[in-house]
Amino acid sequence: MLRAARFALLALIAFLMIGAATASAQPRMPIGFFDDPTFRWSADRMDNLQRASEAGASIIHTTATWSALAPTRPADASNGDDPAYKLADLDELVQRASSYGMRVMINITGTPKWANGNKKPNVMPKKVGDLQTFARMLATRYDGLNNKGYVGLWSVWNEPNLQQFLTPQYVGKKIVSPANYAKLYKAAYAGIKTGNRSAQIAIGETSAQGRDKPSKGSSQTVSPGMFAKLLSKQKGLRFDAWAHHPYPTAPGAKPTEKVRYPNVTLSTMPKFEKDLHTWFKKTVPIWITEYGHETKPGERKGVSLSTQAAYAKQALGIARKDPNVQMFIWFTFRDSSGNPWQSGLLQPSGAAKPSYSAFGSVARQVDGIQVNVKAGRTPTLALYFPVLSYYNAAGTVCGMTYTVKDGSRFIVNGQPAVPMRANQSLSIPLDFKPVKGHTYTVSVVANDPNGHIETRVASLRAI
Repeated sequence: MLRAARFALLALIAFLMIGAATASAQPRMPIGFFDDPTFRWSADRMDNLQRASEAGASIIHTTATWSALAPTRPADASNGDDPAYKLADLDELVQRASSYGMRVMINITGTPKWANGNKKPNVMPKKVGDLQTFARMLATRYDGLNNKGYVGLWSVWNEPNLQQFLTPQYVGKKIVSPANYAKLYKAAYAGIKTGNRSAQIAIGETSAQGRDKPSKGSSQTVSPGMFAKLLSKQKGLRFDAWAHHPYPTAPGAKPTEKVRYPNVTLSTMPKFEKDLHTWFKKTVPIWITEYGHETKPGERKGVSLSTQAAYAKQALGIARKDPNVQMFIWFTFRDSSGNPWQSGLLQPSGAAKPSYSAFGSVARQVDGIQVNVKAGRTPTLALYFPVLSYYNAAGTVCGMTYTVKDGSRFIVNGQPAVPMRANQSLSIPLDFKPVKGHTYTVSVVANDPNGHIETRVASLRAI
């Protein structure tokens, strides 16, 4: 009892220190960045993680390129410590991101030569079971129980509606990439779920554009709308969200650019979401896992630095108003020689572009989760506390102070002490019964036995 009281006292002190703006924030979706060179290979990668966190990020999206992580066939592919695997930089990111308050999302993509007959990474593996084993290895390695950190957010393949990343797209005039992608996805899904049953997995990772007919002398493509429609005809697909990259069609185009559907930029997202509901016969959450605007002079046809800042705020605002969008990832975080894109919020020197503060001003208000709870029932809320998980093993009891508000009206507060779970979350019992149709803001300040403190805010919608 004294131990729990000490935890609650520490959390209460911290809660009184945070501003009223945090307590009254209305989170809508997790915000983050996708940039492998910045976060995995840069000499400044720890500083970049810190600055990403300060910009309001709670997710880092990275790539597990199978061909790069397993350039030669492992003797024991199910064992991540097999010497054929090259996982040091991914291990470091998964472990260290949590110390900056961020979760990690991994996209699995790219076939190694040993798995597809010495062909390029965009060619299917001869045995999808090899992909399943690789996915299971990663999910097991990052299950929170192996001292390697935790990854609970996943997606499969990058832009499989483009020949650049998956070939073939056509056989004759017939579109075949959705059926081939379904084989890849189901194999990876089975592997991830075997390694971590609580993992959330997104399907798609589609590019914004495609032609829907074969053409001579250029890369073959399929529009995201057509790709999704044909994919929905494949049996046995289970997923938690559709991942998509709604970039504008040209470097200088606006976030509100009009395009011809079934191409899908931000302007046609509502139509796409409606069709996904029809095709898959359920509401499909959207994870925007890549989006950005390149800047001059690095990208000659890009936008000015001030325009990028305005577009970043506008794009976040559009996503924020869309109830189906549950994640927003900006590509990239920092411009670098290792990345041909100049869409970062930081210059190669580390100097901030105007978009850094513009993005952060919105992200810090939007970042969080929104969950539905049953009206009239006492809810339990699972929130993620990566910092506390970095310093504490699963099972460590953490204290907290939470406050629930309905708009500006105070509802209840409490000071429970609960064990840290392997998936970086604390399961928080909330001592009130929500009223149907009301949306509540829950502010939580949690702490561990050694005084580390972490704050989270969530929205609860009573249904």
